[in-house]
Amino acid sequence: MKYTVITGASSGIGYEAALAFAARGKNLILVARRTEKLEELKSTIQDIDPTVNVIVRSTDLSVTEQAYTLYNTLKEYQIETWINNAGLGEASFVAEQNLDKVETMLRVNIESLTILSTLFVRDYADVEGTQLINVSSALGYAIAVGSVAYSASKYYVSAFTEGLAKELELKGAKLKAKVLAPAITETEFVKKSIDAEDFDYKANMPKYHTAKQMAGFMVELYDSKDVVGIVDQNYDFNLRSQIYPIISEF
Repeated sequence: MKYTVITGASSGIGYEAALAFAARGKNLILVARRTEKLEELKSTIQDIDPTVNVIVRSTDLSVTEQAYTLYNTLKEYQIETWINNAGLGEASFVAEQNLDKVETMLRVNIESLTILSTLFVRDYADVEGTQLINVSSALGYAIAVGSVAYSASKYYVSAFTEGLAKELELKGAKLKAKVLAPAITETEFVKKSIDAEDFDYKANMPKYHTAKQMAGFMVELYDSKDVVGIVDQNYDFNLRSQIYPIISEF
């Protein structure tokens, strides 16, 4: 039995991606901090299709050790796709940013993503049909003043994953690494970034996608042979080959 792992699955893009992959009959391992939200999602999926096997793992990826623990507890399962969707934001000017919040963001967006990607690649590089999808951001390709640290963390995700994709290609690996780069998406993300109780997308954003739309784009990327799925300035979704210049040392 094969599984698709989705981190940050309790809400937003991760939640909708779980529904989208479940609709294809994919067995799921859902990861997030909020166990009750994961259990609710599990019930929803199994009400729709009782044949889909859903496993829940409560994990805080802002604690680096928990990334290792998560991966080690999943050794018994055969994993087909690993989706690093968990991510945090910080919307403030650098001189004014909350460094505790920034540290937490960097651990989730960079450290845990790198650990989980590396461990998955070590075990599955030569397994046919496997994929690693790392969720970056359109701000992983353009710097947003007022969210510089967040942009920089997503530049890392984009560069790391594009570079990994090239390494795997050069080695003739069977695993494919891909980057999903959403723009503004209607999720809990913005209100957490600005520490607000709520955020009205319709009132404040001229353009945005719903989490369900972004999950659909993720599935398009999954089905494609391209490395990057990115939302452009017009809010159109584009599948691309690698965007960053690659210097091969081989």
